Amino acid sequence: MKKKKKDKKNKKHNKFFTAFWAVVCICFFTVVAIAAFVLVNVFMKVNGDVIVDLNDYTKNQNQTSFIYTYEDDDPSRVKELLRLHAEENRIWVDLDKISVYLQDCFVGLEDKRFYLHHGVDWIRTIGSAKYKFSQGGSTITQQLIKNITNEKDVTVVRKFNEIVSALNLEKNYDKKPILEAYLNTVYLGSGCYGVKTAAEKYFGKDVSELNLAESACIAVITKAPYGYNPLYNRDANRERQLYCLRSMLEQGLISQQEYDDAVNYHLVFTTDDDFVPSAEYLAQQEKEEKEEKDEYWSYYIDFVIQSVIDDLMDQYDYSELQASNKIYYGGLKIYAAVDLDIQADLEYIFENRIGFDNNEIQGAMTVMNYTGRVMGIVGGAGKKTTNRGLNIASSAYRQPGSTIKPISTYAPLFDLNEITWSTKVKDYAFAYNGSMWPHNVDKTLGSGANVTIQYAVQESKNTVPARLIKDTLTIDKSYDYLENHFMLSHLDSLHDKDLGPLATGSLTYGASTLEMCAAYATFGNGGKYYKPYSYYKVTNSSGTETILDNTNPQFTQAISEEASDIMCEILQTVNTSWYGSAPSVRQFPIFAKTGTTSDEKDRWFCAGTPYYVGAVWYGYSQNPRPINASINPAGTIFFNVFDRIHRGLDTNVAFPKSANVTEAYYCTYSGNLASSRCYSTAKGWYSKDNMPDYCMSSHSGQKTNNNSDNSGNNNQSGFSISDLLPF
Repeated sequence: MKKKKKDKKNKKHNKFFTAFWAVVCICFFTVVAIAAFVLVNVFMKVNGDVIVDLNDYTKNQNQTSFIYTYEDDDPSRVKELLRLHAEENRIWVDLDKISVYLQDCFVGLEDKRFYLHHGVDWIRTIGSAKYKFSQGGSTITQQLIKNITNEKDVTVVRKFNEIVSALNLEKNYDKKPILEAYLNTVYLGSGCYGVKTAAEKYFGKDVSELNLAESACIAVITKAPYGYNPLYNRDANRERQLYCLRSMLEQGLISQQEYDDAVNYHLVFTTDDDFVPSAEYLAQQEKEEKEEKDEYWSYYIDFVIQSVIDDLMDQYDYSELQASNKIYYGGLKIYAAVDLDIQADLEYIFENRIGFDNNEIQGAMTVMNYTGRVMGIVGGAGKKTTNRGLNIASSAYRQPGSTIKPISTYAPLFDLNEITWSTKVKDYAFAYNGSMWPHNVDKTLGSGANVTIQYAVQESKNTVPARLIKDTLTIDKSYDYLENHFMLSHLDSLHDKDLGPLATGSLTYGASTLEMCAAYATFGNGGKYYKPYSYYKVTNSSGTETILDNTNPQFTQAISEEASDIMCEILQTVNTSWYGSAPSVRQFPIFAKTGTTSDEKDRWFCAGTPYYVGAVWYGYSQNPRPINASINPAGTIFFNVFDRIHRGLDTNVAFPKSANVTEAYYCTYSGNLASSRCYSTAKGWYSKDNMPDYCMSSHSGQKTNNNSDNSGNNNQSGFSISDLLPF
């Protein structure tokens, strides 16, 4: 009996150890497999193609880039707009023109085994790993990788990639080009990138003229560009300079006599009273002062530069620093898509604040054609005071208010054939989150009447789109149209997938005028979405290679042609008479939609003619607060701009119209197609594939053919609430 129990116990014991060792073996072989995979991957990367092309990077540091445009849109008439100079104070210099003292200072201080290792100093790396790579450990080669890619996060993954890239770099390049590139990219405080500009900034000398003391002074800055900046923290710089000199003496890089002379040398900086500037230094200072006095670039130039940076990052997987360097040093030829006349009109209106209530308030506007070309863009009101500053038009996102409704509700439902021009929807709030919601612009819960879609758009009802999203479209589909059809980029899937943001425009972040302009362009071009572009093409310096190309803009079909045409017509019923006479532009058909956020902090106006589409935002950029204006200032600004840019244009133009849409009379009582029994009718536009039924009801009263008022409320007087309210 005891033997059986013992056998059972032994069997359980054996099963446990068998399972334990099985788990251990599985873990071991898994680790081995992963390690083998990583090692093979590392080996292939280190010995594979060049990860960082140092030749290309070096070549791109010395050439001026140009921005051109086509006069009168004629590619044979090229006009130069701007020669691009570096945003960073950097001038590339060959290694043999850099003081040998300076080269030795950097090597002795930053990487004493530079000429011995193959990209990574494993002794320092292992030591740095104890502190999770937060302290030192990087060789000059690794620091060069960081400077080029601008990837400086303190993470194991980043460090691993840096190590692999450094090993690969030294497999493909000798020490000399690596050291040269490092000395020309290292940041040395006071806006100086590279040793040449640092030598001029701190000592007013050419980098070839630096002595040992001056070289050590500059080399120590890299550890803390502000903390060791000799113009601001001279004592700290002096202390580390002496440390650098001692290190070089100990490494045998300098003799005792050189060390003593350097320690005792009196440094004279460009800010010192005893500094005596050379003729070359004075000439350079005069040139820089002249450049600072030059006029600032237009917002369009800012937009072009940022667009090229973004596209280089997207299409070539560049880091932002690599893309920026390509523009400023790469000898690129950029052909801007700007219309100079339209841009001038925009700048005139915004710089002179025509239509603005006060000098604190801000505004922005984008004007496009219907195939994605940004004709003009202004990112702020008043005089421009900086280059590459905030461009509100393209880079600031604000809640769009009611301008969201056409793209979140009505256009999607027309696209899905779920509504027609005269579909009736109840104008009344409903219970939502414990209260009656939403209120209309007149602060009421709605009239309680059944109104047509056209009337709801015309009067900017909040109740109708809220009901339509809830009962017909669904929240998910509405959000999908905003994100994937109209391409709004700053949606918050956690908070914006809700009735409030989708029906009334109270988005978490919002949209830019650039995005809203591109979205509304779909209502004037048959439903096509074109990604906005600011340049036609970008070539290399000789023009033989096209690097980026927008000469053949591609589109996606955001909504059907029928939905586009109906939206275009329905938005033409919005009352715009409040915004000035604008005699030139009012000769054309105009579709339009206003937008006001519930807290009155943002005013919008999105509208188009057969020529152009525009979007205007108006509000306080800093400390947003309510705008006290009975008439939407964004609309006034729009008409001021569009009246100027439409002067002299041929008025014999119209919006495109699909053969599959038709105009028909409908019954204002039922919303169905009018029959002989209907005594109150109006005209609407319909898709032939989604026509309402004919009205079969009997109505009393005088029969009319009302071609203008489409309220759906049997309003025979011709009076509408839109005649009183500027919304």
